[in-house]
Amino acid sequence: MSTRVTPEEIAAFADGELPAGREAAIREAIAADPELAKQVQRHRALAARLSQHYAPVLEEGVPDRLTDLLTARKDKTVVDFAAARQKQEAQKREAPSRHPHWGWIAGPALAASLAIAVILGDTNTGPGAGYAGPQLAAVLDDQLVAEQSSAAETRVLLSFEDKGGQFCRAYSGVSGGGIACRDDEGWRIESRSEGGEAASTDFRMAGADDGAILAEAQDMATGPALDAAAEQAARERGWR
Repeated sequence: MSTRVTPEEIAAFADGELPAGREAAIREAIAADPELAKQVQRHRALAARLSQHYAPVLEEGVPDRLTDLLTARKDKTVVDFAAARQKQEAQKREAPSRHPHWGWIAGPALAASLAIAVILGDTNTGPGAGYAGPQLAAVLDDQLVAEQSSAAETRVLLSFEDKGGQFCRAYSGVSGGGIACRDDEGWRIESRSEGGEAASTDFRMAGADDGAILAEAQDMATGPALDAAAEQAARERGWR
């Protein structure tokens, strides 16, 4: 009666992890079946390639920027939310109303951007000069205004088409906000607003510069901001 050998047992045998009692039976089955012997060889060859490929990575030290995240901060800052809200309201009163036909989408975006966010690093810079980095690009690629969480670290304020026919998105985050437009290379940063004085603290009240960002977006746009359906359709086309 032949011994039935499962793929899991082949892998365990190749790695030397089978119990002694079962190993003898599997060894006999492999010796009698050339196909099982080939499976063992393939498994060992794959394990060797993976080990050779990832060995240098395992030997590298943990970057300081990651270990810093695990270190308790000693300079915790308490934000005066009432004062921050009053400052924002004062700025809104002083700024001219420049986007009346965008009010239905810009209003909720500004209100939701008051969420508290924890700084995990600057997501607005990338390896290509003038383009969004991986984290910000992922937000701009996937995050829809109507579906995003109120606690999102980076929020999309609205989406629109510029006068050149490119899709652009205004965003606000813990490291500042801005406007990025999609081209063949990625999300090109057209305008950037620094995070301001609160950007150096653990927590910040987002939205202080959102009014200026939205006003600039309207100047760039060829029409009104995309509604929910148009925004979803643009995402499905890869913002092209």
